[in-house]
Amino acid sequence: MSDATIDLLLELDDDESIEALTRRAARKRGISAVRLGPIEVLKRSIDARRGKVRIRYLVRQKSREVPEFGGAALKRCSDGRLVVIVGGGPAGLFCAYQLAREGIASVVLERGKKVQPRRRDLKGLTKGGVVDADSNYCFGEGGAGTYSDGKLYTRAHKRGDVRDVIEVLVKAGAPENILTDARPHIGSNKLPKVVTSLREQLEDVGVQFRFGTKVVAVEKTGDRVTGVRLADGEVIGGDAVVMATGHSARDVYTMLGEAGAAMESKGFALGVRIEHPQPTINRIQYGKAAGHPKLPAASYRLVQDVRGRGVFSFCMCPGGWIVPASTEAGGLVVNGMSLSKRDSPYANSGMVVGLEPSDWQDVPGLGGVLGGVELQRRIERAAWQGGGGGLVAPAVRLRDFLSSGQSSDVPPTSYVPGLKPADIDGILESGGIPIAERLREAFGVFGSKLRGFVADDAVLVGVESRTSAPVRVLRDRESLQSPSLRALYPCGEGAGYAGGIVSAAMDGIRVARAITTAYKADSNADAS
Repeated sequence: MSDATIDLLLELDDDESIEALTRRAARKRGISAVRLGPIEVLKRSIDARRGKVRIRYLVRQKSREVPEFGGAALKRCSDGRLVVIVGGGPAGLFCAYQLAREGIASVVLERGKKVQPRRRDLKGLTKGGVVDADSNYCFGEGGAGTYSDGKLYTRAHKRGDVRDVIEVLVKAGAPENILTDARPHIGSNKLPKVVTSLREQLEDVGVQFRFGTKVVAVEKTGDRVTGVRLADGEVIGGDAVVMATGHSARDVYTMLGEAGAAMESKGFALGVRIEHPQPTINRIQYGKAAGHPKLPAASYRLVQDVRGRGVFSFCMCPGGWIVPASTEAGGLVVNGMSLSKRDSPYANSGMVVGLEPSDWQDVPGLGGVLGGVELQRRIERAAWQGGGGGLVAPAVRLRDFLSSGQSSDVPPTSYVPGLKPADIDGILESGGIPIAERLREAFGVFGSKLRGFVADDAVLVGVESRTSAPVRVLRDRESLQSPSLRALYPCGEGAGYAGGIVSAAMDGIRVARAITTAYKADSNADAS
């Protein structure tokens, strides 16, 4: 029997039990269910095309050879060498995980706190407007993803094994449905326990974790990195240093530049969050089927080229919340998140314009490698001022934005610190780039694609500026080491090589494998 996949299309009220799916698959093959044998579900998705909502399954006959779930087992870390990993987000965690599969010791240094004490700081951020520069939605155990949604879908399939990452997360307590969902999602209420479990598995085999530990300098001898120096003056030596600090650790770029790491400006995207009542998006996407108990909160994905730059939805959060993601006092950043049930009455998404270094390099004060960082900072400060401080966010109704106007009031919102009608055009244009103009043109197209999208209660909230790193820390394509600092391994989103939890995790695994290869080469050289 061939192990070719079988595509099944079900009506919303059809039986989705494995027995019913087996019978359907057998009928499609033209054989009996007994002859087909057991099947396994590869993917489940909602198909809302052509005006009818159905459920699509991709299944295949279950293989007799079942690979080990979760990949290779962890080994006691007793290699004798030590890898210093800076950053406890998905890139750093999965780098440590892959090294532990090889028995290579590592220490993970995280400037933020563990998930539970970090939760208290987030409450202070959301309700009190107090920004802790080292403990917020971006910094802390698990990185930015821990308390901002946990979406696991990625287009970076060529960079590594997505299934490996998903299985490791399930092994750490994530729900098993993420193995088959077309758009897997854990939820900010469940991710903290998953991250904690993953860390505890690593600690059990000897991986060290240090929280509240801020790295301020790279130690080196000649052009080779030998460790890092902490804010309290302690030096931690290592045979390799992995920089996996995420896209918002701006001080790290300055630190790496001072150490001589090669870097370059990199494109990123910047814009706003748009929020609708979730029932509006459900009606747009599901039509008459909206409200069916099998249908999740509806999402959308939009993209439009506007005068050579892409304008697109980013980090869409059905049934979600807008949250403050600021990491610096005097600057305002918003992001989206949702819980596992996605049962908020609101839907939100980033709506951003893709930018390239050529867009800002000639703007006064924005030249050089860190010009994109300064562009983000300028617009975030303008957003803070536009909201009046205290993390109140500037906002405008979508209809008013389309007519280049301001709103006299704004609709109810999921954003706890609150919204204030403001000049979103002026805030977005404060960086000297026509971001608002491109957004306005794209919204006109999006409104024609999704009837009802331009609604009276649709609101734009500023600003969404941390979509990805505006800097790339260069690395050799083969060894993955910095070309100017041997034994330094730039990794993940902050280094410019990932764009989400899964791609960052895969890059962490990739870097760990490169370190393993280098170690083995060194051992062979020593032996000879």
